[in-house]
Order: sequence, then structure tokens, then C-alpha cells
Amino acid sequence: MANTILVVDDEKNIVQLARLYLGNEGFRVEEAHDGKQALEKARQLSPDLVILDIMMPELDGLSVCRELRKTSNIPVIILTARGDDVDKIVGLEVGADDYVTKPFNPRELVARVKAVLRRSQGSVAPEAVLEVGDVRLDPLRREVSVAGKAVSLRAKEFDLLAAFMRYQGVVLDRERLLSLVWGQDFYGDTRTIDVHVAWLREKLAGATARLQTVWGVGYKLVLDEESAAAKP
Repeated sequence: MANTILVVDDEKNIVQLARLYLGNEGFRVEEAHDGKQALEKARQLSPDLVILDIMMPELDGLSVCRELRKTSNIPVIILTARGDDVDKIVGLEVGADDYVTKPFNPRELVARVKAVLRRSQGSVAPEAVLEVGDVRLDPLRREVSVAGKAVSLRAKEFDLLAAFMRYQGVVLDRERLLSLVWGQDFYGDTRTIDVHVAWLREKLAGATARLQTVWGVGYKLVLDEESAAAKP
């Protein structure tokens, strides 16, 4: 069965261009032209991937991405203005999987779509629950708890924490983390790692496992033995 791609842009020529090239590659293409319509169609169609412009009427693309991430892990590729690094970084921080700058080469867009789908539809074998100190992560249920209390994480925060827990005690540099969490085809800014680490630290405050900065290299997840010993 063909993958369904929802293309969201208020510029109809952009939608038509994406439809032409994606359709030629065998994708089923649906379209929306503003943020509210995008959310409605995403809920109705459950597409395999959403291509989402940032600047749109009714509801901007970043807000749409935030809303999608509250209930779904549908892969999202955002369309940004060329050179607008802020939009790229914020888009990734709210849960987008990749970005393409406008104006874009439609062949690049198709390549990015295929790469993101490969990552999202890769191995789905059940994975064992991960535990470090009092932090517990269930990959199958996508649930995290600290000392038995549920912690709500964004999609990429969850994936980043899972990477740290799988490699507990190992120093992971930013490039390695981007590869593990965003995939080898990702060409984004390594600063997004620092932002996500800062968010994770806030949400893991008080846990016996903590993210330690290794200056000039990257980060690692370590067990805070003093905190662990102090807990009953």
C-alpha cells in the first residue's frame, strides 16, 4: 500500500509541485492550505508523513506541529525560508523530524521524505524496558517515569533520553546524538542537542540519573550515587 503524504502550504504552486514529484514516486498525496485544515486532515487520514510550511494563515506550522505531537508521532518535515536558522531550530525543538528550505529542489524533498520514512518505519521489534537509577523508560509504550511518577516528554526528548540510557556512562558527542536520534540523513544544527539536553535536565530534576556535560566532547548519562544512597 502506498504511503500517504499530507502536504500543507498556502501556496498552491508549492503543493502542486510536491504532489507531482511525490506522486511520480508512488506516494498518495493529500493537501491542506492552512493550519486548522492541516490538523483536521491529519486526524482524519492518519498520514504516514506531513510536509508542513511554517508561515500559514489560521494557524502557523510550528503550532500545528506542537498540536500533532500531543497525540501522535507522525513524521513531520517543515518547510522554512532559506537562511532562517531560528525557524529550523524551533521546528526541530517542537518535534519536527527534518526540514527543507524554500525554494527547494523537488528531488531533494522526495529524498528527504524517503529518508524520514525509512527511519520511522525501520525496525519495530519490541525493546526491553530501560532503567538507570530511578529513571524508567518503556520504549514500546513510550512512557517515562522518575521514582514511579510519570514524566511527560516531547517525541525527540524521549528518543534522546532512550539513546543516553542505552549508552549509559558512554560519552556521546553531538554528531553521534544527531545520528542516533535524528538519523544519518539529518543535516541540522548541533545546537538543537544542547536545547534538548537542557529540557531533559529540567524534567529529570531530582532523579538519581543525570546528564553530565563532558566539556569539549558531549554528554553522558550517569548515576548520581549520592542521590541514590540518600533515597530510601
